[in-house]
Amino acid sequence: MARKRYDETGESHDRWLISYADFITLLFAFFVVMYAVSVVNVGKYKVLSDSLGDAFGGRPETPQASTTIEQLPLTNLITRKRAEAARRELERLNTLARELNASLAPLIKSGQVRVIQTGRGVTVEINAKVLFEEGQALLGGEARATLGSVATLLRGDPHAIQVEGHTDNVRIANPAFPSNWELSAVRASSVVRLFIEGGVAEGRLTAVGHGANLPVAPNTDEAGRARNRRVAVTILAAMPDAVK
Repeated sequence: MARKRYDETGESHDRWLISYADFITLLFAFFVVMYAVSVVNVGKYKVLSDSLGDAFGGRPETPQASTTIEQLPLTNLITRKRAEAARRELERLNTLARELNASLAPLIKSGQVRVIQTGRGVTVEINAKVLFEEGQALLGGEARATLGSVATLLRGDPHAIQVEGHTDNVRIANPAFPSNWELSAVRASSVVRLFIEGGVAEGRLTAVGHGANLPVAPNTDEAGRARNRRVAVTILAAMPDAVK
């Protein structure tokens, strides 16, 4: 009997091409998926994640996504509100300064009164001789009329008011006032009392006596000393520390 002949072509060496082709296909699919993930939204990403989980033997536990609303930083919001409040406050003080200038125009023109705006607020500086006799703290009739017009403007205003009395450096020693401290403090208190009588709320008012400690001119001559004898009424600016 003739022996069976076998195929003598030998084993094929090209089988690796099949595995290589499969690998290239999977790699291409992987990069397509990665590109897609880079441009999809959260909802599509969740669908992809669930599909991959099912394909590889189980869906991973994922926390519930929370919806967030983009907000401006709180500090920026507070800063803008404070800036707006400061702008409105400046407008109120500017209006008040114009009204005081108009009400006290004759005394301002004669140099007896000055209306000044500073970082503290609006100050009405009144020469003491407009208000008091030398060495005294009682308001005369003309002084009461002058301060009464100021009180009329201030009684409907919400700002705090500080009244400061000032003297020159000449010592005073009479039965009523042992020193310039007492004289300046009582003069400030007299103005505060008149404001209260004119309808300004008592809780808004403060009286301060400085004596000769805050001169605005040299005390070397009578003109300078007269300049230093004064009462300053300051409508204090409201600086909001918190946003309401």
